[in-house]
Amino acid sequence: MSNTSHLRQLYPFLDGGRTDPKAMALALDESVRQKAQNHVSVFEEFFDRNAEEIIASAQTIAETYEADGRLLTMGNGGSSCDAAHVAVEFQHPVTAGRPALPAFNLTQDIAMLTAVGNDVGMDHIYLRQVIAQGRKGDCLIGLSTSGNSGNLVRAFEKAKEMGLKTIGLAGMSGGEMAALGLDHCLVVETDSIHRIQEVHVATYHILWDLVHTLLADSRGGLDTGAAAEEGASS
Repeated sequence: MSNTSHLRQLYPFLDGGRTDPKAMALALDESVRQKAQNHVSVFEEFFDRNAEEIIASAQTIAETYEADGRLLTMGNGGSSCDAAHVAVEFQHPVTAGRPALPAFNLTQDIAMLTAVGNDVGMDHIYLRQVIAQGRKGDCLIGLSTSGNSGNLVRAFEKAKEMGLKTIGLAGMSGGEMAALGLDHCLVVETDSIHRIQEVHVATYHILWDLVHTLLADSRGGLDTGAAAEEGASS
């Protein structure tokens, strides 16, 4: 199926012209089903291919916390919302018995972001914060649907120089982030930004859960016979 015909199935109302209401309702119904099927297929492919790397990423974050390090997060646009979400998950665990862990969202300081963006350019907004806030042994997570966000790339490069651990969540082909030699780069191989973002959300929720499981096990407090608890933040 060509990209054009695939897009027409997902978004039938983009072809232009008017259709009768019944035909439009049927087309929209089919569009919903196509999107749901696409969501499932992208999820299955990503997690089948990346399960071991997700576990390795969780081990990296757990080791960071075991060594008294901290988690730093960053992203642009919708991915900045995801960066904020990651930090909140670790600082404010919603599952009973799981400790709060230090995590800092580098997208939250509007004065800092606009000052650096205005004075030296948007490519420096996370770089400057990594220089000021990052410590050897911390872990930096960056989310980009394309993998080509210049400000994330610069921050990752500096983080690697400073001895921070690095985890990227990217999409499409992974872009520049996939070529940086990060400790871990999890790439959702689809051109759909929506599907990429949906997989990113599931991935960092899974990472959160795995990290707490690994930390509990290292403390000797893991009940291997108990069912895993799940939480969701608003």
